[in-house]
Amino acid sequence: MATRRAGDRHGGQVVVEQLRRHGCRRVYTVPGESFLAVLDGLHDANDIETIVCRQEGGAAMMAEAHGKLTGEPGVCLVSRGPGCTNASAGLHIAQQDSTPLLLIVGQVPRSMLGREAFQEMDLVQFFTPLAKWVVQVEDADRIPEYMRQAYCRATAGRPGPVALIFPEDILSQLVAAAEVAPYRRTVSRCGIDDMEAVLQVLEKAERPLALIGGPGWSQASADHLATFAQRNSLPVAATFRCQDYFDNTHPCYVGDVGLGINPELAQRVRDADLILAIGARLGEATTSGYTLLEPPVPRQRLIHVHPAGEELGRVYQPTVAVQADSAEFVAELGRCDLADSRRWRSWLESARRDYEQWIVPQKTPGACRLEDIVTCLREELSTDAIITNGAGNYAAWVHRYFQYRRYGTQLAPRSGSMGYGLPAAVAAKLQHPDRPVICFAGDGCYMMHGQELATAVQYGANIVVIVANNGLYGTIRMHQEKRFPGRIVATKLTNPDFAALARSYGAFGATVERSEDFAAVFAQAVAAEKPALIELRTDPEASTPRITLTGLQSNQPNPRV
Repeated sequence: MATRRAGDRHGGQVVVEQLRRHGCRRVYTVPGESFLAVLDGLHDANDIETIVCRQEGGAAMMAEAHGKLTGEPGVCLVSRGPGCTNASAGLHIAQQDSTPLLLIVGQVPRSMLGREAFQEMDLVQFFTPLAKWVVQVEDADRIPEYMRQAYCRATAGRPGPVALIFPEDILSQLVAAAEVAPYRRTVSRCGIDDMEAVLQVLEKAERPLALIGGPGWSQASADHLATFAQRNSLPVAATFRCQDYFDNTHPCYVGDVGLGINPELAQRVRDADLILAIGARLGEATTSGYTLLEPPVPRQRLIHVHPAGEELGRVYQPTVAVQADSAEFVAELGRCDLADSRRWRSWLESARRDYEQWIVPQKTPGACRLEDIVTCLREELSTDAIITNGAGNYAAWVHRYFQYRRYGTQLAPRSGSMGYGLPAAVAAKLQHPDRPVICFAGDGCYMMHGQELATAVQYGANIVVIVANNGLYGTIRMHQEKRFPGRIVATKLTNPDFAALARSYGAFGATVERSEDFAAVFAQAVAAEKPALIELRTDPEASTPRITLTGLQSNQPNPRV
């Protein structure tokens, strides 16, 4: 055993010291023997809160949600083999959602590598397609160097996940590691020539539409864009699950361009003669399968602003390409004005009318209707309430009827990952304990990571979870009815009593079968002052806000549309 010298620490202590140095104040983990030394380092780190989760996928999703909320890398600690493979779902979300995340993985000792030791995997090869950067640390003295580089890479350009892999012996080794300065995020700024080119193209537009999304936004960014949009009558639409980037009650907001898009807005995207895309990658969900804008050269002129140069021209050839952080670009744009944009006013007003009509609740089948639940919360919740959800048709009601009024109030996976809403809600409540946090989930979505309700109970994260139970994997059932009518396989669910299950965890649990009963039960859930779950018994006939199963089966237009 090595002789300890004055100032020596083991590698796990050095990892924790570097987390502290770079601003980490909370980590999410499922403990594992491969990184016991890091856990030992956390024992003395009173300024870093350790959140023990129930499954590594939930831990990684909590870290990803933390990254979305703060702009700083969320930190997740997991073990090798089954631990890190469970966590990979959270990495995929961080990658597709452009979220900074640091995954620290314990590995077998170096002396055992290549022998298929217990739970051994080639972790560099496994994580490389899922992360911006993956490295296995082979020298304990270089831990500070690698940690700082991980933070820099996770936040630079287009943010994303990075993975640091530590063999057990590296974490146990005694070292006198060098000190490094705290990382600083690099920022891409918009040049004078870039802004002049943008304004010249905007000046010529007759039917412009701004599409906003991607990383690097803030409430200040939303305010800067609102200033420019208001002054120049510019319609603004949010890309998929970025609805909190712009106040939905603002007269320049015209809806969200994503799955379940308002057909009137979809046509407006097609009819626009200029798309100002700020921060958005313009992926499949936002472009309706690359049809609203056609690659490689869209019919509309395109101004594309993105912090990562490799995204500019990747799918669409822009008229003007600007490599800049969204916050920097809209701050500069907010100081600009156009010579005459009054001609856009009728275009904007028409788009806004379409949006206002779209959010008028349309009745769907059943006694407990999601449009009633969402509109109730829309009217009752404070503007700082955080809404989370995972994936499933139930989310279409949230996206259509809820109105987000502040940045940082929507947490939803742009990657379409199920099970995200509950872990995200726990992370949000831990970060903002004074704000309401509401999680929407379907029955299938909830069962993916429902065990993290135990984490919420353990740490007093008093979230309210709303589970829409229709006994189906509803999205897949809808697609089966469309593509393989009458040949239904593997989409029916037999579920537990969700309210009773919540009570077994020590949470509040209740069931709602009629819309008119929801408001009173929700008030009870909030008054319980502990994590709460409300199960909604919804009708499987209500496939989406516009589609019924009967309508799909008859292959006739739904009379409710």
